[in-house]
Amino acid sequence: MLAQRLKGLNFGGWFSQVDCIEEKDPQAFPGFYGHIESFIGAQDFQRVKSWGFNHVRLPIDYFNFFRGANLEQDERSFRALDVAIEAAEQAGLLVMLDLHKCPGHDFHSGASEEQPFFTDPVCRADSRRIWSVLAERYGNRPSVMLEILNEPTATDSKIWDKVKDEMFWHIRKAAPKSTIVVGSNKWNSASEFAHLTPLEDDNVLYSFHFYNPVVFTHQMAPWVHGHAYDRHLSYPGNYELSEALHARLPNDSGVWDRARMERELGPVLEFRAKYKVPVACGEFGVYVGGPDRVSQVNWMTDFLGILAQAGIGYSYWNYKNLDFGVISTGESLHQNLPQYNQNAERLDTELLGLLARG
Repeated sequence: MLAQRLKGLNFGGWFSQVDCIEEKDPQAFPGFYGHIESFIGAQDFQRVKSWGFNHVRLPIDYFNFFRGANLEQDERSFRALDVAIEAAEQAGLLVMLDLHKCPGHDFHSGASEEQPFFTDPVCRADSRRIWSVLAERYGNRPSVMLEILNEPTATDSKIWDKVKDEMFWHIRKAAPKSTIVVGSNKWNSASEFAHLTPLEDDNVLYSFHFYNPVVFTHQMAPWVHGHAYDRHLSYPGNYELSEALHARLPNDSGVWDRARMERELGPVLEFRAKYKVPVACGEFGVYVGGPDRVSQVNWMTDFLGILAQAGIGYSYWNYKNLDFGVISTGESLHQNLPQYNQNAERLDTELLGLLARG
């Protein structure tokens, strides 16, 4: 069981969502292996530790490590992951190893359609094979936590509740001493904790993500569509959404301020109190190219304040790039943002300060 409050950063875009990194700056992209062997290094783990954080969440996409229908292991990728975990350990950081995409499940596609992972037993069997390898390879490391799946998107929460049990006990057999991270359904929504059942195991961390209201945190983001997202909104604010949003995404109408955030987190706090289990926020953030800077800071200040008051740990999305980065390099859309242009490293020191104090 974790004995400390987690404070850390996601290392997304390294072993996961590599295509998103490539499309930002295709001419400078060094190829897949060149990317995973150079995008982040030992100095980054040391830096995160020096900033006062105690862990990194490390997302991986299964197809970067398991090739083809036979799921043949890619040893070059695994060696790079071994080096990453060893660098984290040497820096004194915990690692939350997150299966970001698994066979039949993509959290992004889940916004528009049901994912086969929840209905096709072959997809889940393949996912269990993948977790057997990961758990056997890293489950003996006390510094490594194992996260079943990033942002499950089952239409029926009862389905995910059953599947998460299936995956959990499979992992537990191979990793009897590891902390296993279990998220709620519908993109790890806080509201979904009302439908989550706990596991009969005393070494589980329950995770939620928080980007609410999505119309604010993802406004103007190129990967979301619809008029509701193509307008400038301030925070705090009153978001009256007259048009219908996509049925699988939340409608975040109404007044949003710190009090509303606290109410939205109610199911998480109730779950923690009822079952006496640890909870943490695995992702949160505001798209850097959308809201005005004052509103971004207001949202971050309120949310981090709530987490601190409640004693809830967190992993901010994201350390580097992917439109939420504490650092932004090679992202043409954000090339002229003042928070990055204040220093040669393109480090958002104001955001970092908020996170480090959080």
